[in-house]
Amino acid sequence: MTDRNPASVHRHHRHHWRRDVVELAAMFCAVAVADAIANLVVHGPRGPVLLVASAVALLVTAAFHTWWARRHSHAPPPRGTAPTDPESLPSTSPGATATASATATANSTTLWRMRTTVRDEPGSLAALCTALARNSVDILTLQTHPLPEGGTVDEFLLRAPQELPSADLGRAVSRAGGHSTWIERADAHDLVDTPTRVLGLATRTALDAAELPLALRQLLGRCTIHSIPATTLAGRPNAGADAPVEGVLEATVMRLRDPSGGAITVERPYLPFTPTEFARARALVELDARLGPRVPRNQDVLTLPEGNEITVRRADGSDLPAARAMHDRCSERTLSLRYHGPVHDADRYLGHLLSPRFGRTLAATTASGKLVALGHLLWDGDETEVALLIEDDWQRRGIGSELLRRLLAMAVEAGCDSVYAVTQASNTGMVAAMRGLGLPLDYQIEEGTLVITARLDATPVSSRLPYEPPYELPRALPYELPREQSAPHRRR
Repeated sequence: MTDRNPASVHRHHRHHWRRDVVELAAMFCAVAVADAIANLVVHGPRGPVLLVASAVALLVTAAFHTWWARRHSHAPPPRGTAPTDPESLPSTSPGATATASATATANSTTLWRMRTTVRDEPGSLAALCTALARNSVDILTLQTHPLPEGGTVDEFLLRAPQELPSADLGRAVSRAGGHSTWIERADAHDLVDTPTRVLGLATRTALDAAELPLALRQLLGRCTIHSIPATTLAGRPNAGADAPVEGVLEATVMRLRDPSGGAITVERPYLPFTPTEFARARALVELDARLGPRVPRNQDVLTLPEGNEITVRRADGSDLPAARAMHDRCSERTLSLRYHGPVHDADRYLGHLLSPRFGRTLAATTASGKLVALGHLLWDGDETEVALLIEDDWQRRGIGSELLRRLLAMAVEAGCDSVYAVTQASNTGMVAAMRGLGLPLDYQIEEGTLVITARLDATPVSSRLPYEPPYELPRALPYELPREQSAPHRRR
């Protein structure tokens, strides 16, 4: 509430009194003039002529005023109305057309994700934001990651003019005091705020244990994730599988204890991890450990051409006894086509093949619950392998084609660009199943082994286009198998 000065109140009332007196005097004058004109018209000899002349004069005056106002008006045109003056219209010459095209191009923008390290001093972030503003770069989101040794890592989501090269953007950030800068293209998925994205990843991990590797990669960006089992196939302790419960963070490498045994190693050589990222990754792993083994229980019942019903579902470690029993019922030739080597130790591979850490597995069971087929989608470094094992009595009934289509749908969901299958030319069933996908296929024979690669027309869910050197980062799939564990199904 404001205070009012009594003197100003007095002057305000006196001002109203004067105005009322002036208005009253003007009204008296108007009445007197009206009375005089009325007497003149009524009692004068030319009263009607005077009235008509007055009306004509008023009309002429109004018309002249309208014409003058339109000719000399300086008011702006109405909002949304285009100018009608020919001199104000845009030229249609080639030079003017090129200028208009350049203006339209300048209005287009590109989304970037950028991380840079700045000094922990007042004004350092302000200097960085000022440098971005000079280049017409809009800051959409900003996260800060404090570092224990001082300084902060700032993560931006930027909208920059399309004609601004990424290298110029990096140099502008460097001149503003940023260093260890990392930039890559962003997409619409990055517009989701970080808390919402982390909650979504936690939900996916809670529903499916196989989502942990994918969630870690989407959380940490471009990185390579290695799973180190607690023991080798020979039963000996595995080196590097003894990560502490609290994990270890070493610049560009973090090691976490795998809830299923062994350790998970995450490497990102071009960008050190921050304590904030390490805490988020450890929280996801702890969530996976508390929930225990789990896979979605969704299943589909398929009717084969001869009328038998087959149930397709996700498989995990609990299916290990049934998978071993299926091995016992398979012929040596069937096992040899699947594992490409000696088959006497094929059972040893089932443990990690059924583990969600190495990929995803589908199982086909009969109405009585007997396991008759397995389909694997396996992370193999920067590639992805599909593999099928079908019991002899159930081959060539369409089970392999159905499993293969579902595995490729999972590969598309995981963001894989292609998948490959290793087999032999004599395995006509696998060749026919790959051809039945209706995808572009590449065939390559290496030392008597046939490698069929299917190119997927898919956009990766979490991968992004790298931007030109020196900030280009290597592409990596969400998970990578240890070489010893993946030897039976690794591409030769």
